[in-house]
Amino acid sequence: MNELLAGKSTLNRLELTGRSSRYHKIGYSAEAIDRLLVDLYVESWATPRAEIVLDLDATDIPLYGHQPERFFHGYYDSYCYLPLYIFAGDQLLCAQLRPANQDAAAGSVTEVSRIVAQLRQRRAEVKVILRADSGFCGEELMAWCENNQVEYVFGLARNQRLQRIIGKQMYEAQTLHQGTGKAARLFSEFEYTTRKSWSRARRVVAKAEYLDKGQNPRFRSPPMPGRCSIYTRSSTAPAEMENRIKEQMCLFADRLSTDEMRGNQLRLYFSVLAYTLVEALRRLALKGTERAEARVDTIRLKLFKIAAILQVSVRRIVLHMSSAYPCKDIYAQAFHALRC
Repeated sequence: MNELLAGKSTLNRLELTGRSSRYHKIGYSAEAIDRLLVDLYVESWATPRAEIVLDLDATDIPLYGHQPERFFHGYYDSYCYLPLYIFAGDQLLCAQLRPANQDAAAGSVTEVSRIVAQLRQRRAEVKVILRADSGFCGEELMAWCENNQVEYVFGLARNQRLQRIIGKQMYEAQTLHQGTGKAARLFSEFEYTTRKSWSRARRVVAKAEYLDKGQNPRFRSPPMPGRCSIYTRSSTAPAEMENRIKEQMCLFADRLSTDEMRGNQLRLYFSVLAYTLVEALRRLALKGTERAEARVDTIRLKLFKIAAILQVSVRRIVLHMSSAYPCKDIYAQAFHALRC
């Protein structure tokens, strides 16, 4: 039996839940949506996963009105929200709206622990690895990982102490660069602890890199063994993560103009669920086509926003499309892939 879809008026009433007794019978469960995102990821596995890499990042959503919990963020130089995103590859597992008066890692332990527990319910022995930039390299999240058998690779903000430790390697990289004219990289690892914030010493892997523009030292705090492999596995993660977050804005994740955080979180969920549908279309229906790696806004423009005539009869629904439609072959392939 076909079920009716909610119209825009019903969706608007969801945003008004709690502000008026008129809409007390309409509500949504944030916990259920969060569970759904992880369930959809698990159900997408063709075979059980032995290893899962979770990428964490925060971004800014600028605010132009007087929304609740509106704060100025110095790094982004604007009033904004600071949502937390967690991805597994291209698949989105968490989008938690937060005010901007806190650091990037705020609330990450709660979200990560929930996701990891849900993943291990399906596959208890799965290996989970967290990747994130230096904003997440804090005691709370690292200690939680170490106590729950979760590995991590976090960027570590450079400072004078760290740069002094790899001074020898940096000098050797500079000498090598001057001799070859090419980028030179040397790796080292050592035990390191902060003066106050870390509870104990942890292993740090350093990359002493010298480029045409000069020194480019990088540091990561991983419990995982191996030097170059850590950088190989995590070097492209930040760029890919940023691309996935930008795709959220193509689906109107930045339209957070209601006067309650709950309503704005719901709008963020709308964007998240739209992305989940388009990502599934890209992964399942567009595999092997020239649009297999297209951005979601490209897919929306080329495959969704097209002119057609819809003819409904008693026995069938016929969609008449223009013979000049340039993506008709890809559209037909995606249509048949979804039917199969």
